[in-house]
Amino acid sequence: MLAIEHTKIRTLRERAGLTPQELADRLGVTYRVVMYWEEGRYVPEARNVRRLADALGCATSDLTGTPSGTETLADLRYASGFTAEQVATRLRATAIGQDLFVDAHKIRSLERNRRVSGWNWKKAEYTGRLVQQFAAVYEVPVRMVMDAWMRTRPADEPPCLPERERKGPSASAVGVWGDLNERQRVYLGEIMRDDRMTEAEMWMRRQNNVRVPPARQWRQLPFALDAPVELVGHTRLQQRLRSAGVHDQGAGATLRSLDRLGLIQVTRDRVEVAGAGEVDRTLVEITRRGRACARAGLGEPLEPATPAHLLSEWLWAVLVRVASAGPDGLHESELTGKSLFYLAVGYRPKRKAHPSRGFIELRPRMAPGDTHVLEYRWHVTRLGQQHMATYLHVYTEMYPEVIPPAD
Repeated sequence: MLAIEHTKIRTLRERAGLTPQELADRLGVTYRVVMYWEEGRYVPEARNVRRLADALGCATSDLTGTPSGTETLADLRYASGFTAEQVATRLRATAIGQDLFVDAHKIRSLERNRRVSGWNWKKAEYTGRLVQQFAAVYEVPVRMVMDAWMRTRPADEPPCLPERERKGPSASAVGVWGDLNERQRVYLGEIMRDDRMTEAEMWMRRQNNVRVPPARQWRQLPFALDAPVELVGHTRLQQRLRSAGVHDQGAGATLRSLDRLGLIQVTRDRVEVAGAGEVDRTLVEITRRGRACARAGLGEPLEPATPAHLLSEWLWAVLVRVASAGPDGLHESELTGKSLFYLAVGYRPKRKAHPSRGFIELRPRMAPGDTHVLEYRWHVTRLGQQHMATYLHVYTEMYPEVIPPAD
């Protein structure tokens, strides 16, 4: 049974400004039950844990003391407020639940890292389908169940999730493209192609260990310079449009119309140009909506989505960076920003948001004799190491420009 720290119930109740009776009324239990919980004489049942957290305005992890990013399968069930019997009943209504003959005993064995009887329980494709159903029952992302499974059962072969079906372009993207005139279509298509070319250039720079600016900078493509063409020439985008026969005085109106439709973003800045001094520059950036619209109109396949249990390129690069630091780890000041809220133990993006993956953690570096802490450093957790080892071949194919540390 999951441990509930009874001392925290009273602390959280007082912090919420509730009396024992008020808390009991909110939960539909007696005053005596609340007092027994706070004294540690009784432990709240699974069905009461979530209700208790909601009444106290906290997360279930605040009651259990489980740091964000370290949840097990039992944690997920308690957080959902279900008993093992209730989960088994819901799973038996699904095809995979019937294939695995799921019952409450098997749910508990799974959570306690014990052997689960049944030949199909050894097959990763079956447990992968079960992970999806757990996520549906607990109303959490699939990646949370995958992480909890691998923490709970580290010696098991990781479940193999079914591949996502590739979908065609959305009806809205096709519709937007259909509403554009021919000139607007050419502009949007050429902006997307130039964005791709720039992305390829950034990849080449990474391969040659040349510094690459953040994507929010290089995705802003130079469109025009407010200076005589004999001094500054044409930008690459202007050359593309000239080749297509649509670069003329109407460029500004076309850009504004695409901007109003949310297909691109137009911005301006000032740059220094030899012989002309400081001049205004127009920048364009294709939006996600614009990229989907252009793909639909040009008949291109959709970009494959990142599998639900894997990291984006940005987060994978952060994890690789910490792993590359080796046994000494990475100084805490070298890793800041939003990545911590998605990767680090003890973090979550927002108060009620789903917790981080728990792939990295801060560990203290002690002074000689363990007299005091010298500093804190980032290290990859056991689950982070397991995740990297299990899916390294997939990440290498998806993000070839991110070079993982050598063994």
